[in-house]
Amino acid sequence: MEIIDTTFSIDGVLGAFAFTMSIPLIILGNGLGTFVVRKITMGSVEKIKKYVYLKNGAMYSFLCLGVVMVLEGFHVKVHEYISSLFTILIIVFFFFKSKSYAEKNLS
Repeated sequence: MEIIDTTFSIDGVLGAFAFTMSIPLIILGNGLGTFVVRKITMGSVEKIKKYVYLKNGAMYSFLCLGVVMVLEGFHVKVHEYISSLFTILIIVFFFFKSKSYAEKNLS
């Protein structure tokens, strides 16, 4: 969780410079953003733990995104919707797989 929060903070600071050069505004926005993400993350940990295969789905969706990026690096045209479609399909598959697993083992 700490790594996710740190990554969000660093990414937020770098991204904020694309919108404004006002340091107080960047600090305020990233401070509030970090607080909100932290609250949501910590509040959702117990709910997410019951979906045991969801982490696998996230890793496979990262793999698909990586493959798309490599293909585009070699100038192979991949439509923008392909990576989103694969991500959604993979996450939905592993969500239902986790839900099925939970229903079998908790009942």
